[in-house]
Amino acid sequence: MTIDLRSNLSDAFARPLRDLRLSVTDRCNFRCPYCMPAEVYGDKYEFLPRSEILTFEEIERLAGLFVGLGAVKLRLTGGEPLVRAHLSRLVKGLAAIDGVEDLALTTNGVLLAGMAAELAEAGLHRVTVSLDTLDDDVFRLMSGRDNVAPDQVVAAIDAAAAAGLTPVKINCVVQRGVNDHTVVDLARRFQGTGHILRFIEFMDVGTLNGWDLTQVVTAAEIVERIDAELPLEPLEPNYRGEVAGRYRYRDGSGEIGVIASVSQPFCGDCTRARLSTEGRLVTCLFASGGVDLRGPMRAGAGDDELTQLIRSTWEARTDRYSEVRSAQTVARGKRRRIEMFQIGG
Repeated sequence: MTIDLRSNLSDAFARPLRDLRLSVTDRCNFRCPYCMPAEVYGDKYEFLPRSEILTFEEIERLAGLFVGLGAVKLRLTGGEPLVRAHLSRLVKGLAAIDGVEDLALTTNGVLLAGMAAELAEAGLHRVTVSLDTLDDDVFRLMSGRDNVAPDQVVAAIDAAAAAGLTPVKINCVVQRGVNDHTVVDLARRFQGTGHILRFIEFMDVGTLNGWDLTQVVTAAEIVERIDAELPLEPLEPNYRGEVAGRYRYRDGSGEIGVIASVSQPFCGDCTRARLSTEGRLVTCLFASGGVDLRGPMRAGAGDDELTQLIRSTWEARTDRYSEVRSAQTVARGKRRRIEMFQIGG
């Protein structure tokens, strides 16, 4: 009798494994203060050497094992995944894995316009593009770069849509006193375009972004601000575990999403695993560590052994950081956490 591993794997809270996020590089061409502040990740910062980063073949092998255990959605992240050379080769390999229903990529968009068609041809289904504001000055502040502008990202979104990488999702991290005054303008710009704009509460990921609860603009407040000028109504989730609360414009001109990890935690439906750049299985965005898969794999472990390691790690998973955030936040200075650029969002 054959056991269907794809249907019976769940963690300690009966959450299945359905999503895998693959960090293909720890490098990025931005220095966003909430992720890779320039004062820490300057010219002298030592990123992982090539020998410690998973090869495309290793990523494909591990991804196939995760799919065999139930993952149906793969997402390429970073760092900035498009700085990894020849990325379309990896996309092609992942797209060929039997059982992959959704293959996506998250990017800051600066390199996307010139690569969108190639990635689509290789088998990428869709993209999520980060765009925190349309204001030039605020954009430079939040990207940590003086030589980029929001118009470049908008052009990349257009290129992605033209290549068929749809629906394009646009992520905006909202930070009080920084870009919250531009939220409605961003919503107005993409209303009626068919793109899905998602606003994300400023989260305490990692330990280096100077997170403070007073900087959080809650999802409820974001919706209230937009609704006052562009009337909204709530929508039902598309599926269990969807991270964004959905709202549509009452005039039928599209929808937005709000990701409320701080004010309305969704740990109870989290089905996401993460594979770090150096091959560690991380079971929560706010984790302090992970389980090494690269070491056993390079030491000659077979697929059965690696599958069992993944399986046992997921079955022991008890992560629900956002639901107990208040206690954890008090002690955050004493608790090491993996940084955002090492495992993606």
